[in-house]
Amino acid sequence: MTRNSRSIIVAVKGVVLHQGTILIVQRAAADVIGAGSWECPGGKIEFGEGLEAALEREIAEETGLKVTVGEVLYAASFLTDPGRQVVIITYLCRSGENAVQLSEEHAAYKWCTRTELQELLPPGILAEFERSGVLTMAELL
Repeated sequence: MTRNSRSIIVAVKGVVLHQGTILIVQRAAADVIGAGSWECPGGKIEFGEGLEAALEREIAEETGLKVTVGEVLYAASFLTDPGRQVVIITYLCRSGENAVQLSEEHAAYKWCTRTELQELLPPGILAEFERSGVLTMAELL
């Protein structure tokens, strides 16, 4: 493998809190990576874009929501294949509204309680939530 065949993708995700619930979105069935899986909204940063600005843009594009970006909750890095590394920085966000308008990237959304998150999110995301104290920080009951 040559050095040029490797890439690093930097993405941001938001744990969007509204009245004690967290927003998760379900990837569309046509999605090549993770079709049908539930996740927090967010996406890749664009060249020259700040992390918080990228997150605000991605959440608006995916959900139609305007959010206030807060503190970093956790960061994770992993290989998706031998030549591609992904770095995800996850922030706590707050929304004053809950009327979601989904983009084509997602099939569904849900404002979840702690129990619902534990039923819907993949084990890897739940492990990061537990390790980082996300559920406690998000003030879920």
